[in-house]
Amino acid sequence: MNSYTLTIIPGTATEPELRIDTLDIKKSAIILRAVNHKLRQVMLRFIGEKGQVTVTEIFEHLLLEQAVASQQLAILRKTGFVKTKREGKFIYYSVNRQRLLDLNKFVSDLLG
Repeated sequence: MNSYTLTIIPGTATEPELRIDTLDIKKSAIILRAVNHKLRQVMLRFIGEKGQVTVTEIFEHLLLEQAVASQQLAILRKTGFVKTKREGKFIYYSVNRQRLLDLNKFVSDLLG
């Protein structure tokens, strides 16, 4: 993926040059899409209610295929919305509440 900066307005003595980093916009869109998905929202709610769960608990409770649950968890993990903790052969997932708070603040600021 190429990263480039798009200049919108040339800078002046009183105003700096306005630049948009398109790579940052693409990354932000991926993060927003991660939580703008009904199944991932249900998963986050379930994990949040339980505190920490294994992938087995998730797919059994939500009646999903194990592969589907794992794929969706991978997206939530890569975007930072869930944290993992290994205990022996089990991996426990928990909600990264700070990440969700940060997202809420970002969206609120964006919407003005």
